[in-house]
Formats: sequence, structure tokens, C-alpha cells
Amino acid sequence: MRNLSRRSYLLSTLGLALFALGLTGRAVAEEPPLKAGDKIVFLGDSITQGGVAPGGYVTLVKEAIAAKYKNQNIHVIGAGISGNKVPDLEKRLDKDVLGEKPSVVVIYIGINDVWHSKNGKGTPKDEFEAGLRRIIKKINEAGARVILTTPSVIGEKTGERNPLDDMLDIYCEISRKVAKETKSQLLDLRKQFVEHLKTNNKFDDEKGVLTTDGVHLNDKGNRFVADRMLDALGVNSPAAAATASGKKLRHFVIFKFKDDVKAEQVDKIVQAFAALPGKINTIIEFEKGTDVSVEMKADGFTHGFLVTFADEKGREIYLPHPAHQEFVKLVGPSVDKVLVFDYWTK
Repeated sequence: MRNLSRRSYLLSTLGLALFALGLTGRAVAEEPPLKAGDKIVFLGDSITQGGVAPGGYVTLVKEAIAAKYKNQNIHVIGAGISGNKVPDLEKRLDKDVLGEKPSVVVIYIGINDVWHSKNGKGTPKDEFEAGLRRIIKKINEAGARVILTTPSVIGEKTGERNPLDDMLDIYCEISRKVAKETKSQLLDLRKQFVEHLKTNNKFDDEKGVLTTDGVHLNDKGNRFVADRMLDALGVNSPAAAATASGKKLRHFVIFKFKDDVKAEQVDKIVQAFAALPGKINTIIEFEKGTDVSVEMKADGFTHGFLVTFADEKGREIYLPHPAHQEFVKLVGPSVDKVLVFDYWTK
């Protein structure tokens, strides 16, 4: 095979640019990023009611969004009422949530549905599940998306040794099931609290690590929940950084395979490349496709890949990343020529 000149490389790039006609792409982020004019409502009980105070998790989320999305007019609203359970949320959904015309609703509920069972005023499992489903359905019909959390803790002892842990875990499983079946985003606070307490509750205290009383958040707890909420909203993601900056870094790669490489090996390489976004979180978008140009100037290049980063730092993490280096070793013996072309876009 003859060596391609720089001019030929550029012609190949131009020809393969038309491969978008046959692209199959996906965004890495499971949920759309925040946008100008969004209205986020946090719906819950006393934890959310306390979250609107200075230093509360709702306030911290609001401050972080205001700092990152300057002049984007994104509103954050707390709609928590002490003692609320799922039936209570359902009763006030129209007035306190849908009346605000939200684009995102975060439902943080379940503690009282379990905790109040001690005095016979909890929520039966079937009513808890049915109520969640009706609430989510109504929110979706109003044009908003839902982030459903699992209830966090009723006592901070580790090793499932708090009196209501077993029951709480059952209700958490219901929330996970409802999120999956309603195609709602799940924020598994229960799982994240348990993992954090395993490491940070060194004296196995019932309270005081993330809560004041085993349930309600202290300063560290509010910061912990706020960070998890910001993650769920995509505010801490590379994609959010790109949205805030208004630009993205495209990393365009095309392959010309050796004549003796079998189709099965090419498929394996394509699948391995497509798996990288799931392993390297600085990839914010990914597309792949085969040449469909009619100009016949591809010079044997057949497969193209478009990898997008929020900034140079994302690319700097990607290039030496073990998952990328493993892919380079896989593709190397099969490739005759490689073209890499990076550019900024808005």
C-alpha cells in the first residue's frame, strides 16, 4: 500500500465527513443537561423542608447552579413539608409542584412511610408503590422529568443494625423498581449513604456522621446530599462544563484496515471503541459510522469515530487512560493507516 500524502489525508477527511448520513451515535449522559429557563422542584418531607435553610442541600444546589449557569435563569424550588409521606405528596402535587410548571422534579421521599410504621401510621408497601407511580405519571404528563431518590437512613449504624433497616431496604427496592419501570432517573441515596457510613462512621454511632438524629441532615449531610443531587442533575459532569463554556472539543478518528483483517476482527474493534465512553467519563458524546461518501475519495478509510470532550483536560485524561491504551493495543495490529483530527466547536 502506498503512503498517503497530507492532501490525500485531508481529502479522506472531507469524504468521511459525509459519513454522518450513516452515523449511529449516542450521548454518554443518560439525562439531558440543564438549560436556560429550567425550573427544578425538590419534593419531599422535613429533610427537604430543612434543605431550603442556609446551608441546606436545596440551598447548596441552588447556589452551585447559579454559579455555574450564570444568567441562565434556572430556578430551584424547595417543596418539602415535615411529616410527609407518599400519600401527602400526591395530595399537594398540583398546588406545590405542577403549579410551578417545572421541567425537573426531584422526589426525595420514603423515610416517614417507613419510620411512622412504629406508631401504626406508615404507608403500606402497595400504597407506597402505587402512589409513586401516580405521582410520576402526572409529572411526566405535565412535561417534566423525574429524578426519584431512595430514602436515605433511619439510624447511621453500619452493617444493617438499625431497627428499621430491613423495612427501609424493602421500600428502597420498591423505589428502584418504580424508577426502572417508569423510565425515571434513579438517585440511589440509600446505597450512597450506606457506602459512606461504612468508611466514615468509625465509632459506629447511631447519629452524628451525616445526620443530627439518625434521619435529619447535619451540615456534612446537607453537603453530601447536595453533591449527589448535583451529580444527578449533571451539574458536576463534563457535559455540564461544555454547556457552561459554550464549546466542545471534537476528537475525530478514522481507520483504514489491513487487507487481510477479517470482518469479525473489525467488528470487535468497533465494539471496543464504542465501549470506551462507559469507561472514561470525560467522553461526553460519542458517534461511530462507516464511509458512505459517493465521491470515492476515502482512500481505503472505512470506519470513523467522533469522540467529544468538554475541554483539553478531558482529552488529557482520555489519551493515557488504561481503557484507551488497552484499545490501542487491540487495534494496532489490524490498522494500515490512522487519521486523527481534533477541532473546537460551539
